[in-house]
Amino acid sequence: MPVRLRKLIGTILLIVLVVVYALAAVTFASLLLGASPWWVHLLYFFFTGLLWVLPAMLIIKWMEKPAADHQQRP
Repeated sequence: MPVRLRKLIGTILLIVLVVVYALAAVTFASLLLGASPWWVHLLYFFFTGLLWVLPAMLIIKWMEKPAADHQQRP
């Protein structure tokens, strides 16, 4: 797959990931954490704010792979 196409697909995937993840995190928090104390909300949004980075790193790692025709052969 050409690098430019992989980067286009990866960019679209990152945007979809961020939007879907944010909506899911806020929906989950509003449904289950409504009566919780402030510090539970703080911890929840701290960890969910960092957790999206893991799948994003995988997408970025995939985007940055060299094209198949540029790989070195032994």
